[in-house]
Amino acid sequence: MKRKFLTLTFAIASLGLSSLTTVQAAEDDYPAKDIKLVIPFGPGGATDIIFRLVSQEAEKNFDQSIVPVNMQGAGATRGSREVKNADPDGYTLLGSHDTIALSKLAGMVDYSYGAFEPIALLTQTVNIPTTYADHPVENADGIAQYVSENPGDVRVGIIPSSTDHFFWIQFFESAGIPLEDVRLVSYPDTGSQVSALLAHEIDFSMLNMPSGGSFFEEGSFRPLGVAYDERLDALPDTPTLKEQGIDLVNATSRGLFAPKGTPDDKIQIIADAYEKALENETVISRIENEFGSVVNFKSPEEYQQFLTDNEAALTKVAENIDFSK
Repeated sequence: MKRKFLTLTFAIASLGLSSLTTVQAAEDDYPAKDIKLVIPFGPGGATDIIFRLVSQEAEKNFDQSIVPVNMQGAGATRGSREVKNADPDGYTLLGSHDTIALSKLAGMVDYSYGAFEPIALLTQTVNIPTTYADHPVENADGIAQYVSENPGDVRVGIIPSSTDHFFWIQFFESAGIPLEDVRLVSYPDTGSQVSALLAHEIDFSMLNMPSGGSFFEEGSFRPLGVAYDERLDALPDTPTLKEQGIDLVNATSRGLFAPKGTPDDKIQIIADAYEKALENETVISRIENEFGSVVNFKSPEEYQQFLTDNEAALTKVAENIDFSK
């Protein structure tokens, strides 16, 4: 009887060891199935296009696919909440940007970057203050004088609580323009602002190459400055804001996130795949020339510090914004 008990015990132990080995093998084989990448914006926009482009290259490092899923709505919080509440198994990711922190600051949600595990910063899309072609202001450094000559009459398009809203608050402070001297006109999206600018209903809007590039090329819009450390290859004749005496660098920073608690080894595997993708010259060329963006890869640790600094800067700007309006 004792021998039978020992035999049974050994069999059970062996079964347990076999199960553990199977689980470990599954972990070592990550990813063992397709990865879902939630993009909290609609199809066709800069965020959607850039994440799809880079993900298509990144998945070449796996035997599985990275499947982009557009989940727009509720100010981009529908998609972020989906990922925040997902299992931290490495199979659900979020591709987003500064809007995560902006939504928290605007009181739309009760979470920010800290609700996720940062994977990697991928790109930054440089923002560009813009006007229509025959507007009297020819460069960004002329906006302050134009406002002083027309106090209360200068109209600036914004999407409330979005990246452009924060951009203009920072711009006014850097350029020495009193906020009470300009009129912020709210629009639901960038497309509405583009239409308003074409109709001369507003004086200025914050665009970028994905949203304004074709209008710059055809001459309908005039880029007034580049909010970056150096000029864009796509706009070599447009000076940076710093060149014009306006100390402001501002870009939409797109990166990857995972649910809180996702294992570090899986996060690193994803980060490595995207880093390799961003070494592809064709991908780099498209990001820079088609989308007016720059590749700025940061590892999980570097990205964590970037997000900490980013949220601190946005929180400071938010002190000058009345979100109730």
